[in-house]
Amino acid sequence: MTDKTALTPKTHTTPPAKFSHGVRKGNILQVAGQVGFLPAVEGQPPTPAGPTLREQTLQTLANVKSILEEGGASWDDAMMIRVYLTDVDHFAEMNAIYNEYFEDQKLTAPPAARTTVYVGLPAGLLVEIDALAVLTA
Repeated sequence: MTDKTALTPKTHTTPPAKFSHGVRKGNILQVAGQVGFLPAVEGQPPTPAGPTLREQTLQTLANVKSILEEGGASWDDAMMIRVYLTDVDHFAEMNAIYNEYFEDQKLTAPPAARTTVYVGLPAGLLVEIDALAVLTA
């Protein structure tokens, strides 16, 4: 049986409850839902990247990427990305930001993706993203 490894990059705060930012078991890596918090500063509460969807989405994607990398993966290993928006009116803007970001990542093939509206995020947060990756080694 393969060990399960919890992942918390140095840029992330320690989770406030019994969960991990990511978990790798064998060649499977699950990134928990991430939001657009700036890198952690010890002794300070998490701070959103900014008030706009663009600022928060780009930081959220950076946060997901840091967990993928902590687990030995990259965006090319991502099989599925799930995006949760707090406002249905953000779909078009999100798609534009998403397309631009992943074009810059030079992926060999884009992952499957799903976007839905979810209203349970803390006040001021506009987007949450999680990912599932399968590593080749």
